[in-house]
Amino acid sequence: WRRRGSIARRQRNCSASPSGRCVIVWSVWGLTETGVQSHAIADMDDPKNWIVDAAGVLPAARQIPSPNYDARPSGCSIELVVIHSISLPPGRFGGDAIEALFTNCLDPAADPCFEAIAGMQVSSHFLIRRDGELIQFVPCLQRAWHAGASQWRSRARCNDFSIGIELEGCDEVAFEDAQYRVLGQLVNALRQAYPIVDCAGHCDIAVPVGRKTDPGPLFEWARIGEPVQTARQDL
Repeated sequence: WRRRGSIARRQRNCSASPSGRCVIVWSVWGLTETGVQSHAIADMDDPKNWIVDAAGVLPAARQIPSPNYDARPSGCSIELVVIHSISLPPGRFGGDAIEALFTNCLDPAADPCFEAIAGMQVSSHFLIRRDGELIQFVPCLQRAWHAGASQWRSRARCNDFSIGIELEGCDEVAFEDAQYRVLGQLVNALRQAYPIVDCAGHCDIAVPVGRKTDPGPLFEWARIGEPVQTARQDL
């Protein structure tokens, strides 16, 4: 997947706030965001909030804009959903380190493992926390930088034609029921909005083979729908 394109980067201001948190002043979708705080989410029980709007924003998700995206190639349709998993620090859940990483505000001194990744410019489109909270970082119509080098069905640069979904988790711990419920709703919403053909794991598309293992052996593919499961099996 292309990490970054030739389109000029948008301006971003990231500095320490009085509380010591990173402050982002960001006007990507016609709004301003500060730190990893965001505007209020819509009611997740209201079906209309599970309809992706014309800009590629899902009202059911809390919005935390990331700068780590660019435009998709002209005429490139969205046909693939990629499932990832992430925990920061590894194996630990909670906190705002994932949001900080995806908004380029991760403090390298906060944990020994952060130093090697703090300078990375990465983000998925969505994150599902352990309690089922849904966060959107990048509009679906844009190309998020979420998986690096990749290939799916002999087609390279999967970022061009995919949507990335991160689950807060790791290979050694089962995912929560709340995560599966929200993931199923999200995948269904994306299938209604875009010509999604396949759903694959990061492990399935990463190049070279074996570079990534997520979402891991404990992820239950059958729980996100038979059409998606069948597509994944037909490699």
